[in-house]
Amino acid sequence: MGLSPVSPNDVATIVTTLEMRQRPPLRPMPASRLRLVAWQKPSPGKYRALFRRIGAPWLWFSRLVMDEATLVRIIHDPDIAIFAAVDPAGVEVGMLELDFRARHQCEISYFGLIPELAGQGHGRWLMAEALTRGWTKGVERVWVHTCTLDHPSALGFYRASGFTAISRTIETFPDPRATGFLPPDAAPQIPRLDTSRR
Repeated sequence: MGLSPVSPNDVATIVTTLEMRQRPPLRPMPASRLRLVAWQKPSPGKYRALFRRIGAPWLWFSRLVMDEATLVRIIHDPDIAIFAAVDPAGVEVGMLELDFRARHQCEISYFGLIPELAGQGHGRWLMAEALTRGWTKGVERVWVHTCTLDHPSALGFYRASGFTAISRTIETFPDPRATGFLPPDAAPQIPRLDTSRR
């Protein structure tokens, strides 16, 4: 057993990959006042705004640091399906992104709701929508990954939804609060290291 040092300006997390190899039994759709709206070729600005609103509390950063051309290639790809979860007032409060680019597979690339909706059952509804859309004709595997920076219930939620954990990896990356991609007060539950005393 050993400890590996991490640079003061980096963040480290354990990533768990989970998969589902069989379509789950059909069940009634959980109730929710939200609805899904498909985004056909969203603009990078619109996409990043929702991505940041949902993901900043968990240090989602990957789509914020991407150059625009790379991001557009992904979010405009015909094998990527992007949905916004919208409340009754029409406000976008969640995101679901499904990636069908790998043959016979669907990756749930991004799945999240704004923190204010936690614990109200909307996550079960969104997962039911994700699985309904993910298990399309020819799909043999639906998979997702989560990490120790996500909501504390995320891993248990995915397992309760029928996913099986298959691998773990360690990821380190520059803290997006230090690089300016997220505000300094984002994700206060993940402390930034005080380097002024070094």
